[in-house]
Amino acid sequence: MPRIDDLEGLLVQCDALRRGHFQLSSGLHSPAYVQCALLLADPARARRVGAALAAELAPHRPDSVLAPALGGVIIGHEVAAALGVPFRFVERQGEELALRRGFELAAGERVAVVEDVVTTGKSTRETAAVAEAAGARVVAIGAIIDRSGGRHGFDCPFAALLALDFPTYRPAECPLCAAGTAAVKPGSRPRPVV
Repeated sequence: MPRIDDLEGLLVQCDALRRGHFQLSSGLHSPAYVQCALLLADPARARRVGAALAAELAPHRPDSVLAPALGGVIIGHEVAAALGVPFRFVERQGEELALRRGFELAAGERVAVVEDVVTTGKSTRETAAVAEAAGARVVAIGAIIDRSGGRHGFDCPFAALLALDFPTYRPAECPLCAAGTAAVKPGSRPRPVV
């Protein structure tokens, strides 16, 4: 079974694990940010991470992989390739995630939802809801990084290659803001109101 023994070290090595003052896609602030796009920028590394996550999801026998754009696209594709199943992604259409570009899911299709980083689980839950609205069945959720501290709220099996426990703060309670530093918004989602 493919394994990555020191994923955190690999994240540091490729500058994907950053320290500072960040506004996460959830709107929360944190002194650390994981930019998985840098981890996945090297195709060989992306393939290796995808194979490791696919090994975690394989026992759930998914028929396909579904990921939220933009963060889940590369890892979702690599997981699907390792599993030998089709890959699809959802993307924002206004405020909602939707299947576009001719993508469809069949009634009863067993879907694994794959994401790069889970913090609150919002995008992942939204992606699962799109699959279920199409009549598919979400059988598992996978991520490279779990930053949720177990608070993701998923109601199906969840696997992550690495759990990172960095503090998060609502902006009004953020000690970094109180110290006068500005939060950087590195993610792909527009700034939410918190």
